[in-house]
Amino acid sequence: MSLLTLENVTLRFGGLTAVDALSFAVEPGEVFAIVGPNGAGKSTVFNLISRFYDPVSGAIHLESEDLLAHKASDVANLGIARTFQNIELFEHATVLQNLLVGRHRHRRSTMLSELLFLPSVRRAEIENREKVEEIIDFLDLQPYRDKMIAGLPYGVRKVVEVARALATDPRLLLLDEPASGLSVEETSDMRWWIEDIRRQMGITVLMVEHDMGLVSGVSDRVLAMADGAKLALGTPSEVQSHPAVIEAYLGRAS
Repeated sequence: MSLLTLENVTLRFGGLTAVDALSFAVEPGEVFAIVGPNGAGKSTVFNLISRFYDPVSGAIHLESEDLLAHKASDVANLGIARTFQNIELFEHATVLQNLLVGRHRHRRSTMLSELLFLPSVRRAEIENREKVEEIIDFLDLQPYRDKMIAGLPYGVRKVVEVARALATDPRLLLLDEPASGLSVEETSDMRWWIEDIRRQMGITVLMVEHDMGLVSGVSDRVLAMADGAKLALGTPSEVQSHPAVIEAYLGRAS
């Protein structure tokens, strides 16, 4: 069974069709990329999966679970985590504190048990700290663990946002332009981390990205979009050589 399935999903804003009868499936354990020109509807697809938008028609399933029956606040508990084009972190908190926020969905204690700091609360606190420290080590964030987000370079913030998403223990990780604004060296590091997230953590990755070098380097399959619709679906090389994709990027030859 596919991990994520979209079937004939359509979203309109007034008279504008942002996503047009879109269908695709993401298989467990793969890195699946969505590419296309600006305004193609790529991030809108992420917002549909994250339940920020309601489609006018179609279906979205996480395995057998109907995502459209859930609110945005349920998505993390279903095992979906995401990053954003514009970094969304708590700037006046440390890296460690931001990652601990990602553990919030695992909270099972009551207010009373926390006030009394019962053994179950202490065990959960230790477990959360250990998980966060593992992620800090995994993404080489040790030099920054106790530093405020506001004072960190942009590239480090991008990695911290990935780390916070991983702290939720997702089955499906949505990466919205993970290489945007990164240097060549930082993009190379991001490539290796995405591969390790899939290989070592067993997490399925769905990625929106403009950097075709990164897409080609890590993706098993690629969906190309334009004007909210599917242009092509296949391996990175198949999609890059598809006539409709070439036309969407470069325009029709005169």
